[in-house]
Amino acid sequence: MKELALQYNIPLPPTPKLRIHQRKTLPRFQATGRKNYSSTTTGKRISTTPLEVQEFEEGLGSSKYYVRSKDDEEYEEQEEASTTSSSMLLSLSSKPDRNMALLDDYEMEEMDYVPDDPNHRSGYVAVVGKPNVGKSTLSNQMLGQKLSIVTDKPQTTRHRILGICSGPDYQMILYDTPGVIEKKMHKLDSMMMKNVRSASINADCVVVVVDACKPPQKIDEVLEEGVGDLKDKLPTLLVLNKKDLIKPGEIAKKIEWYEKFTDVDEVIPVSAKYGHGVDDVKDWILSKLPCGPAYYPKDIASEHPERFFVSEIVREKIFMQYRNEVPYACQVNVVSYKSRPNAKDFIQAEIVVEKNSQKIILIGKEGKALKLLATAARLDIEDFLQKKVFLEIEVKVKENWRQNEGLLKHYGYGGQIQAL
Repeated sequence: MKELALQYNIPLPPTPKLRIHQRKTLPRFQATGRKNYSSTTTGKRISTTPLEVQEFEEGLGSSKYYVRSKDDEEYEEQEEASTTSSSMLLSLSSKPDRNMALLDDYEMEEMDYVPDDPNHRSGYVAVVGKPNVGKSTLSNQMLGQKLSIVTDKPQTTRHRILGICSGPDYQMILYDTPGVIEKKMHKLDSMMMKNVRSASINADCVVVVVDACKPPQKIDEVLEEGVGDLKDKLPTLLVLNKKDLIKPGEIAKKIEWYEKFTDVDEVIPVSAKYGHGVDDVKDWILSKLPCGPAYYPKDIASEHPERFFVSEIVREKIFMQYRNEVPYACQVNVVSYKSRPNAKDFIQAEIVVEKNSQKIILIGKEGKALKLLATAARLDIEDFLQKKVFLEIEVKVKENWRQNEGLLKHYGYGGQIQAL
């Protein structure tokens, strides 16, 4: 077993803080209030020192960083099951109670509730579409910050990402869903598609995203996977994304085709990458949401806990650094997250793969690939959390984890968030 140490001295750019919602009936997630980190460094990256074994130093003034890769350690299925059962699970398919009669004055102030505002709108939006059409990019643009990871590879999104976009007179709750896939090769694929369907249970409207660069095609399959279980048809918007990559004349022809051959209420061309047309999409959604008070406080961006986004950041870096099957065979779990007010937060994460050969690729020669991965992930995590962290990463092998329904539920693919 080798232990790797990497040292960095890097300032953090100022970014908006993320607040995570905490339901009253559930155990509270980790503290969401973060102090802005003020760097005392010069603003330039310092070159890394050579790797050293089992050496690292803690301290707020220090920017030293520690990452570890261990040999395989077998997990006991019973231990994982007991961990899951002892944890409170938060369902993403249930709406929080927004009955203002149940809230006290302080909570009503937190939710910016105005009793005399009959025009306030709030509701749920299911964002569906095939892989790699720009659903996550569109969702991030509407939210105004990056919650869903984005790469150039298809099927990057695995979980239903709940994002909250609020304004003075509205609140949109967006469900960014995995891409609809035709051929389901693993149990993981089937559970992902089940999450796509369940996203529409609470939806007040549906946004179907298609790629403008591809020939027009029917969206029946996407709608069947996304809203097939609903008896009543929901208001449906078709978003023609990536309009910046085709000529205006082609856009007009494709809009005409989709209006004629699909059962949607409206077609709006956008460039989610550059934000063009996103305001038109938001205006359409707001016109379809019912009037009512907010479901969540106006200053939060998601109901997912911080550790969920930490694991997603690590997984994004895997997709960006590795090729072929390796990124799809990886599952990232945050095993431990210790918030330390007088020191750097300690985060222990594990990357689960299906084969030992995949583990070897992840670690790389002399651990260089894992070091590069962990460094990139740590920098984004520190930017996201707005404070310095120690990140410890282990790579483990679990054969055929994508076919193990029990493990998949434990990893959060059953449509629930594990509130540890």
